[in-house]
Amino acid sequence: MSVSISIQNLSKQYPKSASLALDRVSLDVNEGEVFGLLGPNGAGKTTFFSSLCGLIHPTGGEIRIHGLSIHTHLSQIKQMIGVVPQEIALYPTLSGEENLRFIGRMYGLSGKNLTIRVDECLDAFGFDTNRKSAVKKYSGGMKRKINLIGGILHQPKILLLDEPTVGVDVHARRGILEMLKKINRDEKMTIIYTSHHMEEAEQFCDRVAIIDQGQIIQTGQPAALVQESNAQNLEDLFVQLTGKAIG
Repeated sequence: MSVSISIQNLSKQYPKSASLALDRVSLDVNEGEVFGLLGPNGAGKTTFFSSLCGLIHPTGGEIRIHGLSIHTHLSQIKQMIGVVPQEIALYPTLSGEENLRFIGRMYGLSGKNLTIRVDECLDAFGFDTNRKSAVKKYSGGMKRKINLIGGILHQPKILLLDEPTVGVDVHARRGILEMLKKINRDEKMTIIYTSHHMEEAEQFCDRVAIIDQGQIIQTGQPAALVQESNAQNLEDLFVQLTGKAIG
């Protein structure tokens, strides 16, 4: 199995901070894997994501994406990555379709290829005539779906998901996760995922890493980690390891 993301001794210290936001983090993520990064608020998840995107420069360490160093091949790596932020990053007065056309053009899609790609994604996520309605009229679940489509339009090799189901009902959450699993299977897309829903992470992820105070404190398959620790579930294990409830 080939490695999609290789991280060695990644550290980040922000100016005027006495502690490290990331403290010598090392891990590999396999190609086509759904990998969950779980931690309490302030654990280092946002810094980790921002480092993978090239939005911040690490203090030390190395990130390689499909063998390319982020220090020397950032422009090429950005084309491989799709990002779905926790915040809804859409223009509310534009329709879902119009938002996606705008996002697609930013990724370099155009003309017939852009039209086909937007249409097939909207069809896959169950949008019909509502694709032409203003986003401000959408339900929370519909906004989340458009937000998600924006991250996969250019068919990235790696998808970074920050709380992709926050604020949506159980039905919408299930639909979003099922579509993500299908994309993962069909396109062999590597997914890095954060969530406060421990049950969701336990079912969705192939492997998880638990991070606290900038350090990875446990990594493995959710079921195996739970069994090895005699915990009742992943949330119970999380509390055991960090002493904190996630949230």
